[in-house]
Amino acid sequence: MERSLADYLTGITYRAQFGDQRTAATVARCELPRLVTALRAVLDEHAPDESGRCNRCRTNRLGRAPAPCRAYLSAHLCLVATDEDSPADAEDTPVPVRRQVALGS
Repeated sequence: MERSLADYLTGITYRAQFGDQRTAATVARCELPRLVTALRAVLDEHAPDESGRCNRCRTNRLGRAPAPCRAYLSAHLCLVATDEDSPADAEDTPVPVRRQVALGS
């Protein structure tokens, strides 16, 4: 299962980056909503409680993982975090940084 998911993600990435305009548009229209739904499902499972801690992630039998949990931290670093050393465009919009995230435990 891990291999098939990795292959799927690699294929999507390749088609979006190196495909022609029609292929990239198809990926954006068909696959992007599926990817967002999958990510939301994972993040819903790791939703923080009132104290900001994840109920799914545990450091040991007695305690919970520190906030934010790895699921939220990984998603944030990959999708939202910006590189302050990168030159901004004309509107001074932050530039997202791609970060390599290891899958699996």
